[in-house]
Amino acid sequence: MREYLLTLCVTAAVTYLLTGPVRKFAIAAGAMPEIRARDVHREPTPRLGGIAMFGGLCAGLLVAAHLSNLGKVFELGNEPRALLSGAGLIWLLGVLDDKWGVDALVKLGGQMIAAGVMVLQGLTILWIPVPGVGTVALTSMQGTLLTVALVVITINAVNFVDGLDGLASGMVCIAAAAFFLYAYRLWYGHNIEAAAPATLFAAVLMGMCLGFLPHNMHPARIFMGDSGSMLIGLVLAAGAISITGQVDPDLLYQQVGGERQAIQAMVPVYIPLLLPLTVIAVPVADLLLAIVRRTWNGQSPFAADRGHLHHRLLELGHSHSRAVLIMYFWSALIGFGTVAYSVHSASGWIVLLIVALSAVGLVLLLLPRFKPRAPRWAEAFVPPRYRRKGALAAATPGHDADALSAALEEREPVPAGLHGATAIGDRSRFHHVRKISNQR
Repeated sequence: MREYLLTLCVTAAVTYLLTGPVRKFAIAAGAMPEIRARDVHREPTPRLGGIAMFGGLCAGLLVAAHLSNLGKVFELGNEPRALLSGAGLIWLLGVLDDKWGVDALVKLGGQMIAAGVMVLQGLTILWIPVPGVGTVALTSMQGTLLTVALVVITINAVNFVDGLDGLASGMVCIAAAAFFLYAYRLWYGHNIEAAAPATLFAAVLMGMCLGFLPHNMHPARIFMGDSGSMLIGLVLAAGAISITGQVDPDLLYQQVGGERQAIQAMVPVYIPLLLPLTVIAVPVADLLLAIVRRTWNGQSPFAADRGHLHHRLLELGHSHSRAVLIMYFWSALIGFGTVAYSVHSASGWIVLLIVALSAVGLVLLLLPRFKPRAPRWAEAFVPPRYRRKGALAAATPGHDADALSAALEEREPVPAGLHGATAIGDRSRFHHVRKISNQR
């Protein structure tokens, strides 16, 4: 565990330290596209954050290769090199898209090529455990197609959810943490060495996201762009492919003492497609809803719009930060709930706890629909939005409450200097709220 923590810390430190210079480089290179109709931010913000994340990935793998225990992962298999090759290709494609823009079909082709490169170097699905059937061996063509499909789905799911400051990096970090716990348990709990690469990938992925998050939290100073979102999506998919398609279920049967116990232990990885869909269920749900919505409206599945889940949270009335935290909550509930169920699938309290937390999450979703008002004796101690109109007028004798509210909304923004995402000018301290529509 100490070696994993060291690898995680090195990856996070390198990513964090590189992000500042990368931001200055992105501004100098002009990687600051104009604000589009579907964007939530109001000021031009540099992209290319994926450059720092790729540097953290390389640093983490380099350190792990020279450690006594983790170094065996590089000696016994070619999966880390396969990951680095595919990540390099997808990262280069993302950098080109962040700077000049790349057609959606070209990006899809590049994602398939990156997945194919990993398959050629051995990072592929060899078999899948199917409940009631057993272990099903795949042909070379079947394994290749399934691996490529899994990589493409995961990459685009992460890319689609990257719409708010800190959202994609935080959700993937949560998914990677849940995935790390599961993979680490297989390796050290059941002594299955084939799970070691997936554990390493999850630790490095957590470091990449944690190192980038301080720069990307609201208000974001830099965006990861496609160079970052596609990169972390590929790393997450590589870990899922490694642990699902490489770990022999028969060996797990021997370690846990029987087929029934092994089936319970393999709950999250019955079918390879279900593993990444489980740990990042929220982004995948957003991806599927976006495809259905755009196809239903006669648009291309790749056409951009403002109908994503995070856009709808803002439309409900949630603030930017609260919308991100709600998405974090649901990702953690689904990811860690699945891991907990795989450990104690016979315990009913886990299901009850998940149901109770789901109810809490639903209340949080509907919270903006309720408009609490403070008692009159406490109105002097709460923000104006919780006061009645009469209290606002009483606080300012001689002024109408509606007129005063309108005057406050029309106040001239006060410059706050160079701060946050502002790269070329002053940031306004007050922001006008605009209604979010589903039209492009």
